[in-house]
Amino acid sequence: MTSYNIKQCAYIGDAVWELFIRECCVKKIYTQKAMHNFSVKYVNANFQAHLLNEIMQFLTDEEKEIVRRGRNLKISINKKNNPQIHSLATAFEVLTGYFYLNDKVRLFEFFEIIKKYLNDD
Repeated sequence: MTSYNIKQCAYIGDAVWELFIRECCVKKIYTQKAMHNFSVKYVNANFQAHLLNEIMQFLTDEEKEIVRRGRNLKISINKKNNPQIHSLATAFEVLTGYFYLNDKVRLFEFFEIIKKYLNDD
């Protein structure tokens, strides 16, 4: 990793993911309520954890190591949340942030892979 630590990658990755989803949303949805519903469907720990499991096959060994480090990041979560789901979602945000901060070309490749998992329903 360059000069950014794992927590910084997670922090920026959260924002980058939300912006990516919002951009996908505004390209196809025009009502405020439908935009909100689309966004909350994909910007949540359960979906991010599921998506990470789906895309692991497309990651390099170095990227899998970043995911591992993100998954092991010590974070505080609400007691009602599943810690395993939350750690996978955090790992997803770390990877997203890492790509954004260090490799924009790979970030766009990553998003192209992910678009296949976003339903239009």
